[in-house]
Amino acid sequence: MRLLLAALALVLALGIGLGLGLGLAGWPPPGVAARLGLEAPAPVAPVALPTVSLAPEGSEEAATIALFRAARDSVVAISTSADSRDLFGRGDVVPLGTGSGFLWDGAGYVVTNAHVVDGASSATVTLADGRAFEASLVGSDASHDLAVLRITGENLPAPLALAPEGPPEVGTRVLAIGNPFGLDWTLTAGIVSALDRSIPGAQGRALRGLIQTDAAINPGNSGGPLLDAAGRVVGVNTAIYSPSGGSAGIGFAVPAATVARVVPELIRTGRYVPPTLGLSFDPRLNAAVNRQGLVGAMVLEVAPRSEAARAGLEGARMLRDGRIVPGDVVVAVEGEAVATLDDLLAALDARAVGETVTVTLERDGRRGEVELPLLPGG
Repeated sequence: MRLLLAALALVLALGIGLGLGLGLAGWPPPGVAARLGLEAPAPVAPVALPTVSLAPEGSEEAATIALFRAARDSVVAISTSADSRDLFGRGDVVPLGTGSGFLWDGAGYVVTNAHVVDGASSATVTLADGRAFEASLVGSDASHDLAVLRITGENLPAPLALAPEGPPEVGTRVLAIGNPFGLDWTLTAGIVSALDRSIPGAQGRALRGLIQTDAAINPGNSGGPLLDAAGRVVGVNTAIYSPSGGSAGIGFAVPAATVARVVPELIRTGRYVPPTLGLSFDPRLNAAVNRQGLVGAMVLEVAPRSEAARAGLEGARMLRDGRIVPGDVVVAVEGEAVATLDDLLAALDARAVGETVTVTLERDGRRGEVELPLLPGG
């Protein structure tokens, strides 16, 4: 018993000595202090430490930190929901998904992916400062996986600028900001791995001309910006290639040139229609004749009083027995081979209304060329 009391006295003495000599916060505890006749210590307020960058000034790391700080507020988180009804007709609103986006201009337009808002009945845009806005859908274009939302509010962050030059060089350093798996405003870095990639898209059309990057892109990053070292948008992150569903170092972004062409039309009209040649085509019929060995885009009809009509182009004819006799078939545009209707649409999509293009046609085994102006789609 004496040994136990001695040990307890030694522990108390050490505790009091450490508490007084070393200034340990909270020692002795209030209950012990009262029994010993000591004054209980005042609670210690936590000290907020300033955020300090350890990156050397002028280093790549310091530049990345500065870029993120400058661009972060212009990137938004998007959550969508859909109306649902049960077997008894009772309605409910269910969460649909999440994605990313970025401010396009000072009018509150937000750019994202079409698949982020596809099927949604409502969308909420959340800013980095925590403010949330109900967004309206302005327009969507599945063929390029781009969509525009709009929010209304005061003191919105500055928009991000598009890179004005052509596509970035392979090896260019890029950064992605987004909300993967709901982890808001996540920054990842990488390089441009390749250009002009194609992946399967909506409506049976491929997404073409994409930027490939090894910057980590995951579910939730969709619609967020891919930035260059100057903080300009070089692409809109849209998809990943991954057997597991997570980042495998192969991500894809819609290039800035496509964004610059499509987004203004979505804002202006709510949809995007590529230029036309004054010719009409049928996707299913064209796919069928391609499977039968025809190479190119088979003209179905020629618009009356168009340049194509004046040039003597002819559409396909259907015989009484149901067989189709091709008229003119587009096999190249500006020297670029056209094997399918998708090839033709991609070639026209990369050009602007008013341009004149050289179209190579084939009819009855003979080839010829004609100059045709690009007309507004409708």
